[in-house]
Amino acid sequence: GNRLRKISEELDIATIEAEGSDPSAFKEAGADKADLLLAVTNSDETNMIACLLGKAMFNIKRKIARIRNPDYYFNKELLGKANLDIDPAINPELEAAEAVSKLIENPFASEIVEFEQGKIKVIGFKIPQDSFIKGKKLKSLRAFLNRDFIIGAIERDENVLIPTGEDFIHEGDIVYMPIPKEQVQEVAQSLGVLGKPAKKIMILGGGRLGYYIASKMETRADIKIIEKDAERCKFLSKHLGKSLILHGDGADKQLLIEENISNMDIYIACSNNDELNIMASLLAKKLGVKKVISIINRTDYISLAHNLGIQSVLSPRLITASIILRYLRRGEVLSLTAIAENKAEIIEIVVTDRSSIVGRTLKEGIFPRNSILGAIIRDDKIIIPSGNDIIRKRDKLIIFALKDSIREIEKLLT
Repeated sequence: GNRLRKISEELDIATIEAEGSDPSAFKEAGADKADLLLAVTNSDETNMIACLLGKAMFNIKRKIARIRNPDYYFNKELLGKANLDIDPAINPELEAAEAVSKLIENPFASEIVEFEQGKIKVIGFKIPQDSFIKGKKLKSLRAFLNRDFIIGAIERDENVLIPTGEDFIHEGDIVYMPIPKEQVQEVAQSLGVLGKPAKKIMILGGGRLGYYIASKMETRADIKIIEKDAERCKFLSKHLGKSLILHGDGADKQLLIEENISNMDIYIACSNNDELNIMASLLAKKLGVKKVISIINRTDYISLAHNLGIQSVLSPRLITASIILRYLRRGEVLSLTAIAENKAEIIEIVVTDRSSIVGRTLKEGIFPRNSILGAIIRDDKIIIPSGNDIIRKRDKLIIFALKDSIREIEKLLT
């Protein structure tokens, strides 16, 4: 009740308090006129029944559901068109494991989003203390680094700004940059952030997320998992081939020292306890781990974890929200992806013949305030644009924006 009241007060959304599997509640909510059903309760079974109701009784065309149990999630027949017709099913732990795997391969990054099947990546870099771009003005950076690049967004403390050439880079900023795949290492080097793929990894927590990360990465790295539940340790030993399973407390300083924590490339805190994840991450950092990744579910803890100096903070909830957002696009919008704790968005659009921006250059200031064009994809070629670049029809554009300018960007396409 309290949660619904908060939602209806803070957002312009009608709410109904009822069971997710109650047909009369669906009817009251206007399910017969709905284009899309989102079923994201904490119960897989409730979500599946809701999708079944949406399909069988109200003919809702698209159904998206959060499905955590691997027995359901991997059952393509059950979720497929002939049965529940859920597209997509979202598994927060699997998606978070995928995000962690990308960070393991690029340890200098705090966040990575891919476009065009990975040909272009938007990477969040945390500016270190000794970075030589710290204190520089953005408009002087192109000449200083002697390369084409754009900073699409800057996350600073709890705020996100879409920068102009007049903004400065501060230590501790997370800067988001669109980069062609083959230039990622080179750009990281020019920013003064280095890192080869991690080879020694320690994971706190052998729950679903820890297990998914280990099974994805154990052929490419040496992995140690610390898990306090003895039964779960048996499961992990049985189902993982090469990972070393340690029965113990992940916040036990002595255990970490005995297991050579200071030699680890990455420490991943992904227990079910946010407070433990933050404390263990800080301990691991203090004991000399090169990079720490902390999984945080409570969104109000995310900026706290960042401010305490944890390099990468991932939230399965925010990852799930970002995936859902991609499916709520309109018209020429190919995708919407939330970054920087959902405070900014990357919009991928295709320029139509009728768009008002065809034939215009960037220096004409065609994009609204609080937005910036980060990249143009033209015939498989990736262009990091400057002021003289002209927009052509059928270009795909990757635009960074704060939420208040998204509507205006959509108008430019018509």
